[in-house]
Amino acid sequence: MKKLTFVILTLSAMFLGTNGFAQGKYGADSAKCVTNLSFYKEYFKQKNYDEALPSWRQAYHFCPPTANQTMLIDGTTLLRHLIQKNARNAAYRKALVDSLMTLHETRAHNYPNNALTTYNNMGQDLHNYVKDNNRRLYDGFEVIINRVQEKVRPTTLLYDLQAAIDLFQAGELDAESVINVYQRNNDLLEKMAPANDTEKEQVASVKNDMGSVFAGSKVASCDNLIELYTPRLAADPDNLQLAQAIVKTMSMTENCDNNDLFLAAVTTMNKLDPSASSSYYLSRLHGARGNYAEAVSYLESAIAGLEAGDSKIPDWTYELATLCFKNGDSAHAFEYANKVAAESETLAGKAYFLIGNIWGSTRCGGDEIARRAPYWVACDYMNKAKAADPSLTDEANRYIGQYSVYFPETAEAFMYDITKGQSYTVVCGGMRATTTVRTR
Repeated sequence: MKKLTFVILTLSAMFLGTNGFAQGKYGADSAKCVTNLSFYKEYFKQKNYDEALPSWRQAYHFCPPTANQTMLIDGTTLLRHLIQKNARNAAYRKALVDSLMTLHETRAHNYPNNALTTYNNMGQDLHNYVKDNNRRLYDGFEVIINRVQEKVRPTTLLYDLQAAIDLFQAGELDAESVINVYQRNNDLLEKMAPANDTEKEQVASVKNDMGSVFAGSKVASCDNLIELYTPRLAADPDNLQLAQAIVKTMSMTENCDNNDLFLAAVTTMNKLDPSASSSYYLSRLHGARGNYAEAVSYLESAIAGLEAGDSKIPDWTYELATLCFKNGDSAHAFEYANKVAAESETLAGKAYFLIGNIWGSTRCGGDEIARRAPYWVACDYMNKAKAADPSLTDEANRYIGQYSVYFPETAEAFMYDITKGQSYTVVCGGMRATTTVRTR
């Protein structure tokens, strides 16, 4: 009880000490202040904290906080030592933790130039020493974050989110509040300017951990995100920050990227801050919905937005060829796939395979031979596909078997003055190819 009383008394003395300016730097009893500062320091330098504590307590009592900042810094070390030493004395330990937090606040108030370091140390001490009190943790972290913003230690943002989630699961915080905490903390991470590679890695690690914690918490179901954000975006459709927050949050939620709100938010992002990546994303979203015309348009914009020689160009062009084919535009599908085959050895097999299917699905007018000729071209490209990419062999052979059924019979070809092995040019649907006559 005596120890607990001392903690409370010394806290009062600390605040009363702010009047020390009127009494001189070292307070009303400057001799005792200076003497005890000197005495505790000798033991502190030797890390003999138990011997340093009595003199430090006296210095803490007699000296105003403005007398010596080091006294406050050393005090946090001594209080941490006492907290660990009294881990089994719950009441005394709690009072010591209270004293430690007050010591941080006192230093931040009296030495504002060092407030950033003080608050960041306070956040770590909250995490280390406050147990089984999520409300205190959350409130404490929120104070720190609101005061130092993006200069906060990254891990404090993670601790804050976890405390918010714990309160939500205990029924003490609603889902919207947790979602807002997650979004704000993510935004602060984005604003940070790491000074070196180590700090950059820490920010990236915290960002990843926050995403995992948030996703695993199941705080945000897709339904409640849609309910929460749909009216917000409708009321403020040109708010880029809001659209980015919606996309980021819904992306972290399982199966929550195939709905009107998500599509609207990405569309807003692309309209207000267009980029190749956002255009590409919109193409994928529209493609998944079967909106192939829109998907083609966005993907063409995405490719146009890339720098010449960008490694993504062949892959995206192949996707564009596929989308054109699905959209019934065989001519452009053929054009883009040929471009891929010519420029990418890696994708050549897939491009030839696609061209084979384009020809195999093309319906030409004219006589019987002209209507069957596309199947010769289809088989040509299936053979080129498996030669360029052996992994396609089985699938290519299957299509060759299907298309070969439509070759004209020998007698039928003879009636049109066409013989097996003869060269034949097919012009159909905006495409042109020279092939070899084959018969059954």
